[in-house]
Amino acid sequence: MELFWFIVLVCMLGIYVVLDGYDFGAGIVHLFFAKDEQERKAVTNAIGPFWDANEVWLIAAGGVLFFAFPTLYASSFSGFYLPLMMVLWFIIFRAVGLELRGQIHNRLWERFWDKAFGIASLCLALFFGAALGNVVRGVNLGMVENGVSTQEAHYFFLPLWNPTFDPLAEHQGIIDWFTILLGLVSVVTLTIHGANWIILKSSSTLNPRLRTIIYRLNYVLLLLVVASALLWHYVKPQALNNLFAHYWLWIFPVMAAVGLFSLFRIRSFKKDGTGFLFSTLFIVGSFGSTVASLFPTMLPSTNQVNPSLTLYNVAAHEYGLSVGLGWFIIAAILVVLYFIIQFRVFKGKLDDVGYGDH
Repeated sequence: MELFWFIVLVCMLGIYVVLDGYDFGAGIVHLFFAKDEQERKAVTNAIGPFWDANEVWLIAAGGVLFFAFPTLYASSFSGFYLPLMMVLWFIIFRAVGLELRGQIHNRLWERFWDKAFGIASLCLALFFGAALGNVVRGVNLGMVENGVSTQEAHYFFLPLWNPTFDPLAEHQGIIDWFTILLGLVSVVTLTIHGANWIILKSSSTLNPRLRTIIYRLNYVLLLLVVASALLWHYVKPQALNNLFAHYWLWIFPVMAAVGLFSLFRIRSFKKDGTGFLFSTLFIVGSFGSTVASLFPTMLPSTNQVNPSLTLYNVAAHEYGLSVGLGWFIIAAILVVLYFIIQFRVFKGKLDDVGYGDH
């Protein structure tokens, strides 16, 4: 049952990154590339009917983490307390920016909430990428100092940064040069993904320019991916052991590579949805590669005193996991039906939705 719930958790997080990821990317496009009111409306119309439903996947993933892996939940939510609070405020400002922007038709009011929406989206993309970097790098479980564990084996706490910004330092921080690098990968990836969604769901004059932006950003993404892969091997020398031990897991890096290199043809795609398909493929492949390389570890330990947190030593009791299965099936059916109805109702271009108009 532990493996089943691990797969459920990973799938929920993957779906969240794909769905809410294009919302973050659209916000970044809105902040930097939408030049006039018509283009800004095209961006908000493209995500308007979907963004709040997409966030449900993050809540659901948090619920599964709390229910199925309570030790990991307790460890990570206390250890990453500060960035989690910041992420919560960014989520609030992103939502408030979208909802309040159209309440008062005043240029200063509208520009303020436009900036709130865009900056919050940018920071969320950066912080979620850095969060993945922290998981990949590992944390000092038990707060070990000089070879002695000063706290419980699963406990840790990280400040926002350490003075050296070194991922291999004994006293780590949330932000170091490695986690910032993965944060930048996340920002560029989701900007491309959001731009592809806008192309798919709108007929804006912004679209031809977005194709060129995607093409150029893809070169930046390629450089960042190569750099992060090399530096990951420096931070974690045994990072690819699982992939070499189980060759079928290479399907995930292959998916990522196909998605990434296919996006260089973005300007020649005939169908508007093709770019979104390939950016989704890159995200799923990259996320799957990360999970496959870590498995069965869920939060690595950077010291030799306390063991890493794996799906086997943080899972709830077998009975509880079995009882939860029935409720999960009911919830999964309802969610699938909801999303089918939502995407059928809002299929095609959304230029005339008028999201946020009051």
